[in-house]
Amino acid sequence: MLTTSASDFRKDIKYYLDKVVRNFETLIINRGKDTGVVVMSLSEYNSLMATNHELSSKKNELRLDSAIEKLKKGDSFTKDLTQD
Repeated sequence: MLTTSASDFRKDIKYYLDKVVRNFETLIINRGKDTGVVVMSLSEYNSLMATNHELSSKKNELRLDSAIEKLKKGDSFTKDLTQD
C-alpha cells in the first residue's frame, strides 16, 4: 500500500497511477486529519465488487455458512466423479 499527500500526488500523478495499475498497489492520498482518498486499479475494483455481490446473496451466504460448518466438522469437499 502506498501513501502520499495530495500535493505530491499532483506533482507525480503518472508515477502513482502507473504504480497502482502495474503493481496492483492501493494508493491512499491523505487530505488532512482523518480524511483521504483511496485509488485502486479498475481490475481490483471490479474484483471487490464481484466479491461483494457474491457475498450479498442470501443463497451464497447460506452456502458459505454450510461450507464453514463442514470444514469445522472435518468433512471433505471432494466430489465423487464416479457418481452422477
